Amino acid sequence: MDKIPKIDRQREHQANERTFLAWLRTSIALISFGFVIARFGIFLRQLNITLTQQEPPVSPLSNSENLGVALVIFGISTIALAAWRYNQVFWQIEGGNYRPNRLMVWIMTGAVIILGFFCIPLLLWRDKVPSRSPLPIQPQSRNLH
Repeated sequence: MDKIPKIDRQREHQANERTFLAWLRTSIALISFGFVIARFGIFLRQLNITLTQQEPPVSPLSNSENLGVALVIFGISTIALAAWRYNQVFWQIEGGNYRPNRLMVWIMTGAVIILGFFCIPLLLWRDKVPSRSPLPIQPQSRNLH
């Protein structure tokens, strides 16, 4: 435990905390993006129903709600993984036997790449909205009694 000078251990712990906070910000961003993507997809579908007066077909696999939920779940998992990694590094610093591990970086990289590939069909998919004139505005009757 006393293998490392006290000031060096303090710096290493502070760096560990900064790294944890960076992972925490990343997870908050993932959760936020997931929420926004899911809600925006619902908004676009409702807008389409309002404009075309018909329910648009929704793919059961590649839709914005599923992608949004996947991002939220991934963000929550990132928080858990970051806390686990923080604790692991804390005890390695205290024991004087810190070993860098790139596994978490590769896991996060792979997950973001996979979720990015799931975004491609959503970006390329175009609604076939029939071209028609806007709905006529019905005059409202007024009672002037």
